[in-house]
Amino acid sequence: MQSSTKQYRYYDFVMAAFVTILLCSNLIGAAKAAEVTLPFFGTVSFGAGVLFFPISYIFGDILTEVYGYGRDRRVVWAGFGALAFAAIMAAVILALKPAADPFNAEYQTHLNAVFGNTPRIVLGSMLAFWCGSFVNSYVMAKMKVWMQGRKLWMRTIGSTVCGELVDSSLFYVIAFYGIWSNQQLLAVIVAQYFLKTGWEVVMTPVTYQVVNFLKRKENEDYFDRNTNFNPFHL
Repeated sequence: MQSSTKQYRYYDFVMAAFVTILLCSNLIGAAKAAEVTLPFFGTVSFGAGVLFFPISYIFGDILTEVYGYGRDRRVVWAGFGALAFAAIMAAVILALKPAADPFNAEYQTHLNAVFGNTPRIVLGSMLAFWCGSFVNSYVMAKMKVWMQGRKLWMRTIGSTVCGELVDSSLFYVIAFYGIWSNQQLLAVIVAQYFLKTGWEVVMTPVTYQVVNFLKRKENEDYFDRNTNFNPFHL
């Protein structure tokens, strides 16, 4: 069982960075479908948040690799709570009657356009993120034990392949089914999955550097040999 008494210098900073990336990528970029023209593939549609959201999975890999599944679980719940608060705050702000002047009347329209779908987006985000993150962390932790800590690149990519499959499959269906056309929805889901997984591959050298830095500074390299993997156990 993972000890909860050991103090770490950087764990809180990693948690704060994780939650920040999660909130921004889900609220700022998630509702925008963008297009890019690629050689051989032509025009590809993708959710704008894909440029930043995969970084949260990289942080999840780093947390599990260095601190273990148990401490990554705490970070996942922190992110879950932040998304829930964002949904409640958006609903309250949009429900408030704007002041009776032209600026606030127009501003309310813009708020509705940008955040009017926020409860649905956040519901999809929370469920997809929760399920995908725990799948990612579980696979990462199990592979580390099975492989005796070797081949970090294989573990980070393998866990992301599993976690992002769950995440992408859930999020876009919950958040945008009936809003986007089925063709666009499917195209974005497929593009999202491969782009997110590709990000993990591209960022592997950076992941190695951060993991090695944290292991050295924290004097920690946790193996989840006797871990309770129940996601509701804190």
